[in-house]
Amino acid sequence: MTAASPPTPGADAVAAAPDLAALTRADFPLLAQTACLGQPLIYLDHAATSQKPRQVLAALQHYYDHDNANVHRGAHQLSARATEGFEGARAKTAAFVGAASPREIVFTRNASEAINLVARSWGEANLRPGDEVLLTVMEHHSNLVPWQLLAARTGCVLRHVGLTDTGELDGDDLRRQLSERTKLVSLVQVSNTLGCLNPIAQIAPLAHAAGALLLVDACQSLAHLPVDVTTLGADFLVGSSHKLCGPTGMGFLWAREALLEAMPPFLGGGEMIQDVYLDHSSWAELPHKFEAGTPAIGEAIGMGAALDYLNALGLERIHAWEQVLTRQLFDRLRAIEGVRILGPTPEQQPDRGALAAFTVDGLHANDIAALLDSAGICIRSGHHCTQPLHRLYGIPGSARASLSFTTSPAEIDRFAEELEGTITFLREHS
Repeated sequence: MTAASPPTPGADAVAAAPDLAALTRADFPLLAQTACLGQPLIYLDHAATSQKPRQVLAALQHYYDHDNANVHRGAHQLSARATEGFEGARAKTAAFVGAASPREIVFTRNASEAINLVARSWGEANLRPGDEVLLTVMEHHSNLVPWQLLAARTGCVLRHVGLTDTGELDGDDLRRQLSERTKLVSLVQVSNTLGCLNPIAQIAPLAHAAGALLLVDACQSLAHLPVDVTTLGADFLVGSSHKLCGPTGMGFLWAREALLEAMPPFLGGGEMIQDVYLDHSSWAELPHKFEAGTPAIGEAIGMGAALDYLNALGLERIHAWEQVLTRQLFDRLRAIEGVRILGPTPEQQPDRGALAAFTVDGLHANDIAALLDSAGICIRSGHHCTQPLHRLYGIPGSARASLSFTTSPAEIDRFAEELEGTITFLREHS
């Protein structure tokens, strides 16, 4: 089983990928600052959170300067403009993932809340003791803990698909574990640690043939390659604004409309109701029955501006440029003695994610990250919210450099040079 979507550009197309860093850097004020000791700041932690272009910051500022009011409730002009911006962001999100209707987009605080919504609403209504939820060992904690809580409440059983020797999803193991007891398959599209691109479009028919639904965690894919829910064959998909060059505190759940119609509300309160009596209530229409209380209006509008920005660049162009950068990153890391990279190489999986999680023989990832930070280079260290995966590899954590279309080849070169010097220093002083 191999990842078949999106199509891989030919070698000539990749080689000719436009330098999006040169095109976009001026839009990102944070990236222009200098770090301690006057070095240029190099941000290589995009998998944790993306930076925000001026266009997103301007959209946030404009909302609070001109349109700040509650949505859906007021008859005055400010409320009308706020509602137009908020619902416009929903329509942009629907178009971005290929949803059939904006009614299929539920705004949440983040992808974690979106998965919890599915677990609490769909899961509690549909799962019984002995029913199975099939996950993978590479999942982010956000796609593990909600199902663990659900299993404790309902008696459903969690199973986990393993990995191949190259750090990719084991398709044979997935097929073995699918059965008539499987009610949901929930997995990440691109692993935030391994970087592997999972073959969602191949997994979907297998899940559906077993009678199961499919949930996709698309947090690490949405800003890096085209994602279409129809092409993938998903039933649920979750995303997070702050991984999409948008504000924090904003995410979304996409689900097929028939599923959302059948699911009970997740939270109760204002906004999600039609009529309220002292002893019972009726629910608002989709998607509002899942959006209790005053929403993150400015953040939704900011996410809409971020999606506009990504669309203007083009996801195909972003993906092609990041392929160039990923190959350079792997080449530089593999040339450093003692570095071990987790997950498939670009040769093994050309469409893999634009990141590299790695360990260095005899050194702690936190020490590496701290010394690199003193040189103005921001990377991640730790377990990246994938403790079971690191435990499987027998390591407490790893260092991770993650890229974006704003990353330049010169930054990757400097990172590799500083990393090599850091390793030498730590070995000499350990």
